[in-house]
Amino acid sequence: MALSFNEKEAIVAEVAEIANSAHSVVIAEYAGLESNDMNILRDNARKGGACIRVVKNTLARRAIEGTEYACLQDSLVGPLVMAFSQEDPGSAARVFKDFAKENDKLVVKALSISGQLLEASELDRLASLPTKDQAISMLMSVMQAPVTKLARTLNEVPGKLVRTVAAIRDDKQAA
Repeated sequence: MALSFNEKEAIVAEVAEIANSAHSVVIAEYAGLESNDMNILRDNARKGGACIRVVKNTLARRAIEGTEYACLQDSLVGPLVMAFSQEDPGSAARVFKDFAKENDKLVVKALSISGQLLEASELDRLASLPTKDQAISMLMSVMQAPVTKLARTLNEVPGKLVRTVAAIRDDKQAA
């Protein structure tokens, strides 16, 4: 059944809104996947912080036009599924990477992060980006290190004084 103009407009608006708020986009060909496999992929994406959309390529081109993911327009060929990372830049890549291990019919075609088009071979690199919580913990450990070192250094001065006085006392007692 063909979509009406208003339905197409709504789909384009929805995908454009998702694309504007996304950190990255991964496009994969899903030809040959069964509907149950697609349901598993959608469920994994929901749990992984990604939003998956299967949209006609002409509508997808219009939706990403004017966004930082317009660089993907030449890659929109064939039956494709688009995954938008909502929580962190690597969430969609992690979902597709994990799913592709079990299903070789899902083939990543292109990905983009911050308006930069990446080849499909860069999926592992994008998937290895830290999550927001991991990045915050890494930043906090870097920020905490100088303060910890300063506290240890300041604590060492009275400790050294105590050890020196104890050594003098031991020498006097031994004499």
